[in-house]
Amino acid sequence: MVIGGVAVIAHGVPRLTIDIDATVVATAVTPAKAAAALAQMGILPRIPDAESFAAQHHVLLCVHEASGTPVDLSFAWLPFEEEALSLSQACDYAGVAIRIPRSEDLVIYKLVASRPRDVDDAEALMILHGAEMNLARVRRVVGEFSALLEDDQRVNMLERLIQKARLEP
Repeated sequence: MVIGGVAVIAHGVPRLTIDIDATVVATAVTPAKAAAALAQMGILPRIPDAESFAAQHHVLLCVHEASGTPVDLSFAWLPFEEEALSLSQACDYAGVAIRIPRSEDLVIYKLVASRPRDVDDAEALMILHGAEMNLARVRRVVGEFSALLEDDQRVNMLERLIQKARLEP
């Protein structure tokens, strides 16, 4: 499932991106198997000992050799991630079939990352798709991540975005 800027664009948010972020169920593939499969498509590791790095950090850092496009493949271990993958949607992206998360799951991913670009993406997604989102679920999952991270910044940001998108009175 594609989870980064490409997924945001596929949901109708105009923005630029220079990389591809994707995720797979960690129990379904090892870093070595993922690297071998990606290599068949010309997507190669971009750091030394990428498989060991992936085993430790749960992300395989690659590059599409022909275009130079960075590709980050995350290994999903958490129940939220597995649920997002199972509920992902097929999408035609410029003639290429990809899977993307539902907009509410993408908002959760973006708020967990919480970098300025991610918060901007979450805001745009909430403005475009917020009326269709299960806000109680988004609040619950963001709250769970915030508790694990011992940081209520994400919960506060979510509430500001809900108000900004005028999703509640």
